[in-house]
Amino acid sequence: MKRLDLRNIAIIAHVDHGKTTLVDAMLKQGGVFRQNQAVDTCVMDNNPLERERGITILAKNASCMYKGIKINIVDTPGHVDFSGEVERVLKMINGVVLLVDAYEGPMPQTRFVLQKAIEMNHKIIICINKIDRPDERADEVLEEIYELLFELNANSSQLDSPILYASGREGIASKDRNNLGDSIIPLFETIVSHIDPPEGDEKAPLQVLVSAVDYNDYVGRMAIGRIERGKMFANKEVAICDYHNDKSYKAKITNIYQFSGIAQTPVESATVGDIVSFSGIENITIGNTVCATEKIEPISFVKISEPTIQMTFSVNNSPFGGKEGDFVTSRHLRSRLYKETLKDVSLKVEDGSLTDTFLVSGRGEIHLSILIENMRREGYEFQVSKPKVIYKTINGILSEPMEKVFLDVPESSIGIVIERFSKRGGELITMSTIGNRAKLEYIIPERGLIGYRSTFLTDTRGEGIMHATFHGYSPKKGDVITRNNGVLIAYETGLATTYGLFSSQDRGALFIKPGTMVYAGMIVGSTPKKEDIVVNVCKKKQLTNMRAAGSEEALRLETPKIMSLEESIEFLDYDEMLEVTPASLRIRKTELNHTMRMRTAFNNKN
Repeated sequence: MKRLDLRNIAIIAHVDHGKTTLVDAMLKQGGVFRQNQAVDTCVMDNNPLERERGITILAKNASCMYKGIKINIVDTPGHVDFSGEVERVLKMINGVVLLVDAYEGPMPQTRFVLQKAIEMNHKIIICINKIDRPDERADEVLEEIYELLFELNANSSQLDSPILYASGREGIASKDRNNLGDSIIPLFETIVSHIDPPEGDEKAPLQVLVSAVDYNDYVGRMAIGRIERGKMFANKEVAICDYHNDKSYKAKITNIYQFSGIAQTPVESATVGDIVSFSGIENITIGNTVCATEKIEPISFVKISEPTIQMTFSVNNSPFGGKEGDFVTSRHLRSRLYKETLKDVSLKVEDGSLTDTFLVSGRGEIHLSILIENMRREGYEFQVSKPKVIYKTINGILSEPMEKVFLDVPESSIGIVIERFSKRGGELITMSTIGNRAKLEYIIPERGLIGYRSTFLTDTRGEGIMHATFHGYSPKKGDVITRNNGVLIAYETGLATTYGLFSSQDRGALFIKPGTMVYAGMIVGSTPKKEDIVVNVCKKKQLTNMRAAGSEEALRLETPKIMSLEESIEFLDYDEMLEVTPASLRIRKTELNHTMRMRTAFNNKN
């Protein structure tokens, strides 16, 4: 049976290539919204963090109609830290729209996801977006796409993919780049004619592969997948099994939902080819197969990639602990972290060696920083350590995760970037120039990238572009230099004064303003020297009756560097912690007592 009334597609693209904007246009012109309805931009990015950062974090489903044919659309993340989402959703679809920026061309994440789609033998539609850019180079980008398809061993059908030129922002697409038209209809036409309709035996026993999970406070854990064969009914018993495990168990599906526009509509049943979400099975996870009880037959599924970065989350034990958050105990912290694993299977949480510490592992710094930011917005207060890479022993050799890094930098910055990468254990693979910019490709230990992104932006004056993708494990390299500077540490607890900060700013760059509450052991700035310096930022000017008011110049302070969450995490050293509260971010030494720190440093040297 072929579902001629249905098409299942995913849109894959690199960060900021216009994927979610194009989905907006498809939904608006696909009849999802009323003619006069006010609609936000990037409606699929409904998470506040996604809107603020302009990236898609979680894969999402939506659908629209075109000439009586339902088109299920999966909007996939473009950042490599969330590539675990992408690998899974490709199991639900029959074809992909490969969206590429008309200037930037295919980028690392494009390559990663396209390779997965080619391996699954999916049909491809090439769509060159942002064709209205003044610096577009669509012809060269098309050549780069073909080179990439050849390199990834695409078959003849995939090499002969239809080509569209689009502007997601304007809501237009066309096969003729010189005549873009006024609608997205050519894209709909191409999807309907080129992407295969889903097919399967409607009368066979039920079989559904779970490709994604979500969590809802009302109905609990929800599984998402495409029905491979048979029919699914609400309130009917099914069997849950796994390709990597011989065991199975019975459970009952309570609710079934289909995607209608950007909403989920409850239905009593669904059939072959439908992408559905369903609830009622508490322990279901990605990779499980839902089968009819009379025929238990799991579908093969690639195991989810293992985390490569680990951070320690702990209860905030600073002198200001418990003053700014609503959830401050280890019980609160533990419950929230383990709840996150219900919907993010790329995340791993373990109890630490102490009762108030937890080891949290993820796919990268951004993956974990998104979790930290969400928790602080929910009212949680806690501390985190510097990220550490997760080592593996392979064939008796200690190995570490490696990253393939793609750089696009101004020619004037090439020297400093190459110098930084060599100190961090990077190996230059290729280098080329386009105009006054250079493209470099490196293989580097993942620990060499920790704390580098903000330095990279400074070195390239904000003009550099850096993207990394996981390359694999290789034998551990030597020492990697990640931070060359020391820090300024507050001497006592109190209120930072203008006079105290003025006296301290000659030692380095400050992180705080006058009037900021500090405590002994809190980091208030950085110094270009490698050693740490204790400063008294709470010092007050001693006034006497011999000093007339206004007889001295006003104290002039340098503008402090207020760091974001990501910058704070990158700045951390191994003997430091980041205190995270809903109101503040404070960097501190793990050991607050100055004498104890000096004693530990002395013992380590000897």
